[in-house]
Amino acid sequence: MKIIRTKQAPEPIGPYSQAVESNGLIFTSGQIAIDPTSNTLIEGDVVEQARQVFENLKAVLEAAGSDLEHVVKTTIYLKDMNDFVRVNEIYATYFGKAAPARSTVQVARLPKDVAIEVDCIAEKK
Repeated sequence: MKIIRTKQAPEPIGPYSQAVESNGLIFTSGQIAIDPTSNTLIEGDVVEQARQVFENLKAVLEAAGSDLEHVVKTTIYLKDMNDFVRVNEIYATYFGKAAPARSTVQVARLPKDVAIEVDCIAEKK
């Protein structure tokens, strides 16, 4: 097992790793809309937050020797399922023709009261 760390994504806000590599797979922790350069939450709606979340995931995967094209599974946690369509529009810009398997769930509350959190599993390149 290898711990993945990068300054290109936000530092964990608890006792966990940004990602872990095991047997050729990368398991990311949930990413929220924190700007890694300022370590502050992105202001704005779910669309702006989603963009930052996917940029953070992209940075973690790149640090692990992978990328969004190698993602096999994502889980999206939404504060409000009414945001589903808007998040799908952003999601589609990050995941092209070979979109990974996915689950999307509405949750009662997310860290720092954000609107979205996403984690994923990817293959190493």
